[in-house]
Amino acid sequence: MTTVPPRRTLCSVRSRPAPLHVFGVAAMSAIVVVSLITEPQPGLTGDGPLVALAVAVLVAGIALSIRRRPLALASRLGGLLCVAAAAIALIALQPSGIAYGALYYVVVVSALRLEFKQALAVSGVAVIGISIVAAMNSEHAAQTVISVVASVIPWFLVIRLVVQLDEGREEAEELVEELRESRAAHVESAALAERGRVARDMHDVLAHSLSALALQLESARLLARDRDADPDVVDAISRAHHLAADGLAEARDAIAALRGDELPGPERLQHLAERYPGDCEVTVTGAPRELESEARLAVYRTAQEALTNVLRHSAADRVEIRLSYEADGTRLVVQDYGPGAPVVVGSPGGGYGLTGMRERAELLGGRLSAGPTDDGYRVELWLP
Repeated sequence: MTTVPPRRTLCSVRSRPAPLHVFGVAAMSAIVVVSLITEPQPGLTGDGPLVALAVAVLVAGIALSIRRRPLALASRLGGLLCVAAAAIALIALQPSGIAYGALYYVVVVSALRLEFKQALAVSGVAVIGISIVAAMNSEHAAQTVISVVASVIPWFLVIRLVVQLDEGREEAEELVEELRESRAAHVESAALAERGRVARDMHDVLAHSLSALALQLESARLLARDRDADPDVVDAISRAHHLAADGLAEARDAIAALRGDELPGPERLQHLAERYPGDCEVTVTGAPRELESEARLAVYRTAQEALTNVLRHSAADRVEIRLSYEADGTRLVVQDYGPGAPVVVGSPGGGYGLTGMRERAELLGGRLSAGPTDDGYRVELWLP
């Protein structure tokens, strides 16, 4: 299970609709433009320099605070306080202007981008400052202050409510994701436990029985040889011993796979060739590349099954195993040369070895073909 992500920093970006951001930019742009054309206008005489300074501080504060990407707390707070200070100055210098709109900007952005205490403090500073200036310019100071405060509170509360709903949705999504991961971990744990149980049963029963069988066959072969038994009988017992030993090795590979050990792959082809009782040659062409675990196993099992079929159904003089790493995939060819041929895929009375290999290849998006040639039999596997 993954750990719960830490809560967002004070000035982290919350997911808000883009139209709100666009509206904020447009509204503040309108305030700046109107402030430039309202009397007294920015200039070098009278209140002109103060108006120019206030407009410059307003623009700087907007640039610092309106960004949606993560921003340092000091930068966000500084930008909002600059906007509040500039709005207070412009209301005092241009009573007929629209700098009052900057108050709503400060309240909305602080409620949206800051934690509750910081948002309340910044909004409170802006409301108090602008209320004082507005009261000084109004004949009805009390009514003006009440009007300013009453118009701001709903905006602050609504934005905070939206933020809390958004945080609750994100926390719910995190909990759902954790629940999914927990269930997946539980399923995986149960699967691993079952695989461990099967591996133990195979080791205690199948591997033990095959090991005992191999020992008994080897003893029987030595006994038959020492008592001058028919050579055909000795050879038959020897072949049975090899089959039991191969079965034991395959059982051990299966147990290792169940326990999560690395599955056999192309690197084991040479080992298969060395265990083959006849002439078997392995050739690898192309630049070797790492294959997925199932593809690695498919290459190994296909070569293993093809060699087994040669031993059981053919009297081939020699066998070639060719592994080619091509641009669009990996190709394995097992070709035997000599009389006889393995059972064709899907033939009446045939086994399921080649059919199983073909199904394994198709599950991996590849293909397998098998059939006689002019001088033997050929099995070809291609994987993408």
